[in-house]
Amino acid sequence: MQFERRSFLKLLPALPGLTYLSEPETGKSPARISMRFIVASDGHYGQPDTDFKTFHSDLISWVNKEKLQKGVDFLFFNGDLIHDDPTLLYDFKSTLGNLRVPYYVSRGNHDKVGLDVWQSTWGYSTNHSFSKGEYAFVVGDTSNEKGEYVCPDVNWLRTEIAKYSDKKGIFVFLHITPAKWTVHGIECKEVIDLFEKTPNVKAIFNGHDHDQDSTKMYGKKPYFFDGHFGGNWGTAYKGYRIVEIYEDSTWQSYQYNPTAAPVLNTYSGKS
Repeated sequence: MQFERRSFLKLLPALPGLTYLSEPETGKSPARISMRFIVASDGHYGQPDTDFKTFHSDLISWVNKEKLQKGVDFLFFNGDLIHDDPTLLYDFKSTLGNLRVPYYVSRGNHDKVGLDVWQSTWGYSTNHSFSKGEYAFVVGDTSNEKGEYVCPDVNWLRTEIAKYSDKKGIFVFLHITPAKWTVHGIECKEVIDLFEKTPNVKAIFNGHDHDQDSTKMYGKKPYFFDGHFGGNWGTAYKGYRIVEIYEDSTWQSYQYNPTAAPVLNTYSGKS
């Protein structure tokens, strides 16, 4: 079931004590938000001839403001944290010291860091998962230390998704989209088929394609893109994607431009 007019309410100012932003059904109380998270990708910390420090300070400021005004449970960085040089990873992590929300990361093709360094830096592997309440979040690796494009490990995904079969919903993060529907996507049919046949996989989040900020459908599953907040190409604005899960088991995602016409490409679903 879809609620197509919720997005305009995101433009309302935050009010003290107001914990919901969804449009109520006629004659019913509005649904309260039970979880709210942000997905941002492709910051490319350290990329030459870009203002990468400003890009990151802007994102941190925007997210911290979101936390104060509407609440944010966590931020997910969906790949290309740094730009090619593995020694940048420490500086990137240090930059996040001003962030006031928990965060998680995935490896992108420009994150040319070995598995041991990745593990020691973040405390988890490039393939990892976590859960929060009734929802699970599965993170698949789509690159390697050389920066090659690779399909995520479908056997690992299958095992990991099975672990969360009792969850109300699973959200998947992959830096590179597993379908060749963008210039920089790759074809990973086994992976897409796994998602399609798993009822509680609710959505897949992709980065990598800086010029994509919309929703693409494969069967019944939405694949979300979030543009970019750094780098030297892509959408005309720097932004990120927001996901709101409601207590009535509905949820929605929309792209957010913090500087103008903020709410874009809203999608609503039921978990």
